[in-house]
Amino acid sequence: MSEDSDEKTHDPTQKRLDDAHAKGDVVKSQEVGTWFLMAGGTLVLSSFGNSIGAGIEMPMRNLIANSWMIRTDGAGLLALSKSLATSVLSAVGVPMLMLMLAAVAGNLIQHRFVFSTESLAPKFSKVSPVAGFSRVFGKQAFANFIKGLFKVIALGAVMVAVLWPERHRLDAMLHFDPAVILGTSVTLTLQVMSAVVAMLTAVAIGDYVFQYRSWYERQKMSLQEIKDEMKQSEGDPQIKGRLRQLRHAKMKKRMMAAVPKASVIITNPTHYAVALSYERGMTAPICVAKGVDAIALKIREVAGAHNIPIVENVPLARALYASAKIDDEIPVEHYQAVAQVIGYVMGLKRGFGGQRA
Repeated sequence: MSEDSDEKTHDPTQKRLDDAHAKGDVVKSQEVGTWFLMAGGTLVLSSFGNSIGAGIEMPMRNLIANSWMIRTDGAGLLALSKSLATSVLSAVGVPMLMLMLAAVAGNLIQHRFVFSTESLAPKFSKVSPVAGFSRVFGKQAFANFIKGLFKVIALGAVMVAVLWPERHRLDAMLHFDPAVILGTSVTLTLQVMSAVVAMLTAVAIGDYVFQYRSWYERQKMSLQEIKDEMKQSEGDPQIKGRLRQLRHAKMKKRMMAAVPKASVIITNPTHYAVALSYERGMTAPICVAKGVDAIALKIREVAGAHNIPIVENVPLARALYASAKIDDEIPVEHYQAVAQVIGYVMGLKRGFGGQRA
């Protein structure tokens, strides 16, 4: 039985998943991040390729054409550096920002934002030979090997499929004008990158599924862990039971201390007892104590010791026990019945009857 309770075969609770996220243990596929970077790079090259080239070409042309005017002192070189940096940043600033957003999106699409320093803490497992052997020859290492082999084969196939039909034009490009070579190179590069993105789509999806399943298996819990978590979140049942006993004993003690102040005790006659307090000017009687069986007996004993009138009324005693709350006024629907009892008790106090009914 203990072996079964130690096997991690149960699905993780939400608290377990939240704790893992807080520690930085989240699903993360490097291939998904690579896909976003490649897709972002392809989009940037297709959308901003010409503007980037023009933005860098113009200052370089001016630099070469006016090289004889360049001042070689410190201030001149500093001004030239600032001018070139501004031109380059203006040309590549937006594309670089898009690549940064693509890198961030590659992580956020896999899991919500997480900030944890636990992964930076030194751990013996990082230098343990056994842990190192499992990392080199474990399931994750084997999956990485298969994934890398597939990527090499697929990338080679993509390169051949895209460039082989263009082999004759590539040979002839040796005699082309540099401007033509640049345009052709950009076109072929976009074709290759688009094919690589399509190939990486399958790799990213497969790797994410594998990483998610591996991560979920790590989060699974044993029966004992589930029990321990329930104790932490809901409290130890033994402690909760003890607290209930203490509260019950405290309430009982407080009720017994209030019984001598009661005006009347209504019983059924043995199983239920409800102590009511009433003074002139009050809007309604207040329930100061109630109980069944042993507590009801104790209420009657305390009432008898202090000469508190005890009135037997079976339906009223049951109804008050079920609906009246300690230290609260009795419910409105019982006003008339209780008023008759209070009137009877007041008559007893004036000497029109015995002490107990």
